[in-house]
Amino acid sequence: MAYSFTFDDISGRPVAVVGAGTLGRRIALMFATRGGTVALYDPNVDVARDAVAFVEKTLPGVLEERGSGSPGTVVPHDDLAAALGGAWLVVEAVPERLDIKIPLWGEIDAAADADALFATNSSSYASSTMSERITDKSRFCNLHFYMPPTADAADLMSDGETDPAVLETLKTVLPEFGVHPFVARRESTGFIFNRVWAAVKRESLAVVAEGVADPEDVDGMFKINWGMRAGPFQMMDQVGLDVVLDIEEHYAAENPHLPAGPRALLEKYVDAGRLGVKSGEGFYRYAGPGVPGPGESVPREERLTLE
Repeated sequence: MAYSFTFDDISGRPVAVVGAGTLGRRIALMFATRGGTVALYDPNVDVARDAVAFVEKTLPGVLEERGSGSPGTVVPHDDLAAALGGAWLVVEAVPERLDIKIPLWGEIDAAADADALFATNSSSYASSTMSERITDKSRFCNLHFYMPPTADAADLMSDGETDPAVLETLKTVLPEFGVHPFVARRESTGFIFNRVWAAVKRESLAVVAEGVADPEDVDGMFKINWGMRAGPFQMMDQVGLDVVLDIEEHYAAENPHLPAGPRALLEKYVDAGRLGVKSGEGFYRYAGPGVPGPGESVPREERLTLE
């Protein structure tokens, strides 16, 4: 099977995004910047519809800032086969759990077009760990997005059997959607940027867990010293502290020497339901569940600690 496309080749064919959560909807947003259709699947159709509303609200500003492109159409689905019909690319963006991903990829493999490219957005699992039910593993790879449209780099990584044409196609076509891919030259948990970011995030959690600093201190120094729009704790709140914890647990399973304090602090927040932006409160407090923004400081007496 030939897995080589140009941008012209995919004209008229949708991209299918599986999972309409924090990153899934942002991935759909990027693929909606060059016209055409994005099929956005979530088993909870209300989540999919909310994601579509996010794209429709955000897309005009992205196109205006970019100064090019045209608005596409994002269609919500709660039927997986219908969402996959005709897609040239399927991007999976569901929770970081192999017990979810492995069977899901079996369903995708059975329903997608024979020439569709397959990519997992997993931030901590190599695609080879979830490919056992995919018939032709040569069309499968990692395509990990960060937080578009403000962070538009992406990791590409082979599953060990990926057809080189798949990676070349994505390297050529993704920039058309404002996404800039970088290829990991060998299989690596965390890929390129995330391996570096994991160390920054872990040490940021450690200084707070040990009572050395408050989240606002760490974030403030990052913003002043490096000119960042948001610091590590604001970014963790955006991603979701449950997702951050899942990722850290995976790193710890591979590297038992990693300190436990950062994960213990995250567990306290997750157990309390303080997941960040998605729940309305994490390391910061937000206007409401799912309402983005820099957040407000949580009073010291209401913060969770390891003491």
